[in-house]
Amino acid sequence: MAQKQIHFIGGGQMAEAMIRACIANNTLAADEISVTDVNEARLQLLSDKYKVNTGSSQEYGLSAASIIVIAVRPQDNLAALGELVQKHAAPAATIVSIVAGVTIAQLGGYFGAERPIVRVIPNTLTDTGYGYSGVALNSYADRDQVEDFLLGFGKVQYLDEGYIDIFTGYGVAGPNYIYYFIESLVDAGVLAGLPREQAWNVALENMMGAVTMLRQTGLHPRQLLDINNSPGGVGMHGLYELNNSDFAAGLQRSVLAAVKRTTELGVKK
Repeated sequence: MAQKQIHFIGGGQMAEAMIRACIANNTLAADEISVTDVNEARLQLLSDKYKVNTGSSQEYGLSAASIIVIAVRPQDNLAALGELVQKHAAPAATIVSIVAGVTIAQLGGYFGAERPIVRVIPNTLTDTGYGYSGVALNSYADRDQVEDFLLGFGKVQYLDEGYIDIFTGYGVAGPNYIYYFIESLVDAGVLAGLPREQAWNVALENMMGAVTMLRQTGLHPRQLLDINNSPGGVGMHGLYELNNSDFAAGLQRSVLAAVKRTTELGVKK
């Protein structure tokens, strides 16, 4: 991307994942990134590992930045950060918030309602090139201001803010469901008698191949299930037991519980 200074307020795990991916994908250079954090050990780690600027003051980082990433906890003092931003940042500098549960309206109250504000729910697959981040914009922000930066750590889906909680519980928490399914499937292979390494390799290969088949054919999963299962065959017997286990409804309840918890966190803020 063109020379843009990105200033991170907060250098925790998610901020590090975003920085790591952007540098690895050459969408940002280390000298385009500055970070401040109350934890000196985190700053030292980020400086040593990624060569980003962690030595400048908050005031300098804000004054030089075209994008300011708010990467703190919801319970941190956002009002105080807002005062610093409004005092030292350029009026056109874009706020990118990854703070869970804090709405665009609340962010506008802290950082200036007429400033470009982008609320981002980052994906957790930053190092893979897969996974969508959910993004909502206020009326002063547009995609061109942030898209190059956001694409540095995955794909992007732009959403009405009303969908953000759903996206968090379904999309961002999504890898949890996949990891748990694969773990359970591997255990099933071991239970049936396969060595764990073989069961692991088969599960991963089947997962990747099934996703590729869906993408390549454009078919609905039910259509592929029909193709893959002969009457009275092995696969149908396995699916029958899976249906009896309440698998689909259990997964759906899990997603709804995650969405509900996301909404609760927002209300608490």
